[in-house]
Amino acid sequence: MSRYDPTLDQLPQSIPVFPLDGVLLLPRGLLPLNIFEPRYLNMIEDALKADRMIGMIQPSTASRPGKEPPLYETGCAGRIIAFEETDDGRLLVSLKGVSRFHMAEELPTTRGYRRVRPIWSAFGADLDETPHGDVVRTKLFRSLKSFFKAQDIEASWDALNDTPDERLVNSLAMICPFEASEKQALLEAPSLTDRAEVLTALVEMAVLDTGGGGGDKAKQ
Repeated sequence: MSRYDPTLDQLPQSIPVFPLDGVLLLPRGLLPLNIFEPRYLNMIEDALKADRMIGMIQPSTASRPGKEPPLYETGCAGRIIAFEETDDGRLLVSLKGVSRFHMAEELPTTRGYRRVRPIWSAFGADLDETPHGDVVRTKLFRSLKSFFKAQDIEASWDALNDTPDERLVNSLAMICPFEASEKQALLEAPSLTDRAEVLTALVEMAVLDTGGGGGDKAKQ
């Protein structure tokens, strides 16, 4: 655990949120962000002056003209661990997942970006760096081989075998090209075991969508 990682009682009472469809952050996962929209540049600048925390959360439905989209009730907060300015005014940010949260209420916007009051209490285990849970790798890897073939994804199976359970499951959950609702199901899975089971089921369904893993077509 880093000396900069917050404890449960140090988590903030309000956080800015970055709504992105199909983007998933999980505890201890690393998420790169390319920030260029003025309101989100404001958000990053304000976070850097405060606790460096922002929440990643998905819109629950598509936005309508002139209205912000409603949000799912569950997101994941991350801490900015690195950033880089570009010559054209963008910010390249590295976000490290800290803890999931339930959204108690949305607060008034600040400098154009949205803020929420989070409830952290249901996710105290997210701060534990040694999560408990069994991952059935044999079944997961069998489906992944067909899935990766259909998606033209190259993988080092030796490296995957050597990856600890949480990092393996969370990394796959974050990078695999699932639909937004499927990403949300992975986020809301109560435990690592549950998330691994959801991930395996999603991979198996994706393989079926590609014609049984024969590689004839890629999932659109």
